[in-house]
Amino acid sequence: MEDMAVAGLLNDSLYLFRNALIEGPVLDLACGDGQNGLAVAALGYQVIGMDVSPRALDRARKAAAEAEIRAEYLQTDLEAEGVNPLPEDAYGAVLVFRYLHRPLMPCIRKALKPGGVLIYETFTTEQRRYGKPKNPDFLLRPGELRAWFADWEILHDFEGILPDPERAAAQLVARKP
Repeated sequence: MEDMAVAGLLNDSLYLFRNALIEGPVLDLACGDGQNGLAVAALGYQVIGMDVSPRALDRARKAAAEAEIRAEYLQTDLEAEGVNPLPEDAYGAVLVFRYLHRPLMPCIRKALKPGGVLIYETFTTEQRRYGKPKNPDFLLRPGELRAWFADWEILHDFEGILPDPERAAAQLVARKP
């Protein structure tokens, strides 16, 4: 799985899984083609990917089959108004990359088991200088991601410009108390 197009933050955080510091299952939220979740599944974890796009989920299933990795994929509208699509205290880890839906933040907090780990990276308002997305609904304000999880144990926190491709992002790895 080392050659997969896995997010750099996840690559840097795989030690948590390799050292059995996380008890599954692992949720890959807004998983797209599933590459991040598959990197974790390759380490023996039960992974559940959720996304609204049937085409993206088909690509994820195909990638899992080609890599001979078992993962479950659920078509889920994560933005359905007034609905919490995530079961409470269900996951040992939640992965979120390049996705922001603010009403889902309390649901993510509740979905992790005590001691569970959140690995989250998405764009900040500075991203408008580098390209899409430009819609403020999809861009974190300064300090916003950390503020959502400030009462958790922060294992990694970054906000700034990342290279290759150059983009403005916030990263957070946090353990639920």
